[in-house]
Amino acid sequence: MLYTICVALIVIASVLTILAILVQNPKSGMAANFGASNQVMGVRETSDFLEKFTWTMAIAIAVLSILATLAMDRGTGIENSGISNDAKALQERLIESAPAVPQAELPAAEPAQEAPAETPAE
Repeated sequence: MLYTICVALIVIASVLTILAILVQNPKSGMAANFGASNQVMGVRETSDFLEKFTWTMAIAIAVLSILATLAMDRGTGIENSGISNDAKALQERLIESAPAVPQAELPAAEPAQEAPAETPAE
């Protein structure tokens, strides 16, 4: 239950972080040269709020991720799920069945006959 709540809060915080980042004005780089100054008619305060909000959401996502990991049931992993059991049964059935490609039988290798050694001429 706590795990599901944490995951939902992480998704909400992630969407809010994306929106806050998209609203912010660039502070440096090539894009900042084409934009207006951040200090015109109170835009600076908005920029500070968005920056603090972004950092707060990033910290919240990190903390919620750790909390979700701690709250996760040990039995919810794939090791104990029905899918894992079905996959293991399928693997065992494939191993026990005949190979997919028929194997050609190789002829028995005949022992190589040695050529008689030549005796040197006397």
